[in-house]
Amino acid sequence: MAATQVRGVHLVGSVCLPSTEDVFRQSVELLPGRLRRIPDGETQHRQNFTFWQLAVFQAVPQILRKYDATMSTVPVDPVPSDEEIQRAVKSLPELHTGYDVVAIESYQTFTKLRREGVIPKGVKFQVSLPTLPNVLVLVAEPYQAAVEPLYEAALLRDLRKIEQAIPPEDLTIQWDAASEFAMLEGAVWPHFKPWFSPVREHLDQQLARLTNAVSPQVEMGVHLCYGDLGHRHFFEPKDMGLLVDVANTLKKNTQRPITYFHMPVPKERDDAAYFAPLKNLELGSTELYLGVVHAGDEEGTRRRIATASQLVKDFSIGTECGMGRTPPEDFASIMSISSAVSSPLSASDANGSLDGLANGSSKN
Repeated sequence: MAATQVRGVHLVGSVCLPSTEDVFRQSVELLPGRLRRIPDGETQHRQNFTFWQLAVFQAVPQILRKYDATMSTVPVDPVPSDEEIQRAVKSLPELHTGYDVVAIESYQTFTKLRREGVIPKGVKFQVSLPTLPNVLVLVAEPYQAAVEPLYEAALLRDLRKIEQAIPPEDLTIQWDAASEFAMLEGAVWPHFKPWFSPVREHLDQQLARLTNAVSPQVEMGVHLCYGDLGHRHFFEPKDMGLLVDVANTLKKNTQRPITYFHMPVPKERDDAAYFAPLKNLELGSTELYLGVVHAGDEEGTRRRIATASQLVKDFSIGTECGMGRTPPEDFASIMSISSAVSSPLSASDANGSLDGLANGSSKN
């Protein structure tokens, strides 16, 4: 098989390293010239995706979902009345997600390392934020509908603080959308059971509100995900059809540029059938990152790249999901494979997104 190479690598978000500085240093060292943007790795208490958001609701613990020893949802019993729900939710103080605090703190480390020459000029600081269902699944079912608008308002307040503190030319906002696909595929209910209807319409509108809330002067990407709890998807997709459909709908509903989409590729899927829906993906100027890289599988990674190349000609690579819970030996393998199967970005690759924003590029 002829080797197929792509330019550039995308880091999805979390990284299994001790500190933000470790993430920045090792990323640029192990992926030289391949990164358009770098996340802070969501280290320490943030490595388990949104579970650290439980603290946001600690003032009223009864609204949080309860789990048994097997991590299965424990039904709320007795079910609270509407009046009791409203009373509990009204007793919450103004919510603060904390995403602004950690982003601004990590950005200080980012700029320090850039001044030292560790992080190359032109590389952006990536801030990953969860879409609403990824946090609201932690809330007990009777309270989800009432908490939803409060958490959305809090998340957007903290987005504004991030945008005010970090210059737009340095910043990328990435929305992480995972629980949406469990809801749409009917997987792992009741944990991911929607509290709204019609499900698809609600999710499409909600996701568009988030993407449209990001300043048009700031890069914005969307990570579409089938989960990684216990290194397994919550549902094995038959192909990329739903991913492509959600992406196309979001493009139509978003009134600002979407800089990139990231989509997962299961390790065992190097067949054309999985990638076939990509022929319907309406990218325009949007970058595409495919999560083809899997630990210990350089040959398979190259096969997945080669198959994807038959459907879409311009894409870059990454892992399926974040690496917050990845074993250290797998992290080393992933970074080695990512470097081996990719080539460095050209100057135009590295600057293209910024140029588009600076020139006031059209919608998507």
